[in-house]
Amino acid sequence: MSKKPSKTTARATSKAASRSPAKTATKRPAKPSKDVTAERIARALEAIAGHLSAASKAPRESESFGAADAFVWHPDGRLAPVPRVSRVELGLLKGIDRMRDILIENTERFANGLPANNALLWGARGMGKSSLVKAAHADLNRNRKPADRLKLIEIHREDIESLPGLMDQLRASPFRFIVFCDDLSFDGNDASYKSLKAVLEGGIEGRPDNVILYATSNRRHLLAREMIENERSTAINPGEAVEEKVSLSDRFGLWLGFHRCSQDEYLAMVRGYCGHFGIKLPDDELEREALEWSTTRGSRSGRVAWQFTQELAGRLGIRIAGK
Repeated sequence: MSKKPSKTTARATSKAASRSPAKTATKRPAKPSKDVTAERIARALEAIAGHLSAASKAPRESESFGAADAFVWHPDGRLAPVPRVSRVELGLLKGIDRMRDILIENTERFANGLPANNALLWGARGMGKSSLVKAAHADLNRNRKPADRLKLIEIHREDIESLPGLMDQLRASPFRFIVFCDDLSFDGNDASYKSLKAVLEGGIEGRPDNVILYATSNRRHLLAREMIENERSTAINPGEAVEEKVSLSDRFGLWLGFHRCSQDEYLAMVRGYCGHFGIKLPDDELEREALEWSTTRGSRSGRVAWQFTQELAGRLGIRIAGK
């Protein structure tokens, strides 16, 4: 007769079986030592520092102002060198003699470390406002030593809010800079003009002594008429509201107005371009075609004269250098 297992033995076996898996489930991986953790943190911090250092050095390396005479400002802090500036010779700019002489004199004083004014070139489209700025810069640099050459920096209209950052980069440089903004104007509820006002005059730091600002615009007051009228109609004190925005153009000490050219001035521009690029055509035929071209364009300006010159050169099979 076989004996049944005792209850005590069965209970012990059951408890042992139930305890065994429990120990396996609660088993945890060994904790890393403090030395290993510290080493990982150190490697991570070193990698972060390396990335930050590379990011900060990239813009600085491109700011070697000796690499070029002209740069384009990007709001991320980069100054991109421009090896070849699109411009025309100063002698080819016709019908703007007075504005040319005033701007060159002002720029020359600035280049020589003398007091000079920020300049606003305003007026009719295509009459050589931006061309004059670029031509004056090139003309003044022609006989200067590398260390004395003016640097031209273009800032785009949509990047005006980053202008204080650009001023910070230029302030400590030994070079002197023309900061140039083409087709400057403000519309609607655009408040970025306040950054420009602070740099021109009125800010704590103001404009650095080695920087001058030149801007071109089709508007004398840089603001659309409807923008000024809207300010006047909605303000508690209309006069003060308009004064706040119109005062922006007042902060340019030099205003140069460009007006539509006469027929004789337009033809002088055409003849100047043709003579410079070796385009030969009987004068009466050249005059007739140039006037016909301006009639189809609905205006007479330096830009229209240049476009006619390109058309004529292409038709005659003559290669010309770009502006």
